[in-house]
Amino acid sequence: MHVLQVLKRPVITEKSTLLQEQNKYVFDILQGANKAQVKEAVERGFEVSVVSVNIISQNTERVRRGNGRWQTRKSNKKAVVTVAPGDTIQLFEGA
Repeated sequence: MHVLQVLKRPVITEKSTLLQEQNKYVFDILQGANKAQVKEAVERGFEVSVVSVNIISQNTERVRRGNGRWQTRKSNKKAVVTVAPGDTIQLFEGA
């Protein structure tokens, strides 16, 4: 697996945009990724220095739909990456 394949996509939500003011960025990552791989991928991909990485695992969840059937959501893994003061990651063009 290539180093940059660890990051799937950035998570753009209201909470994650508020975290950007504290130099924290949220990414969806592969299930088998660890903190060292995420740190290396962000440092290589965005050319910033990473201070810390926190990983959140969301397990599968059964959800009942309106027609009475049960459906399962896929498990998900996120990483909250804190970059050094002064470094920024530009997630949008022109931002």
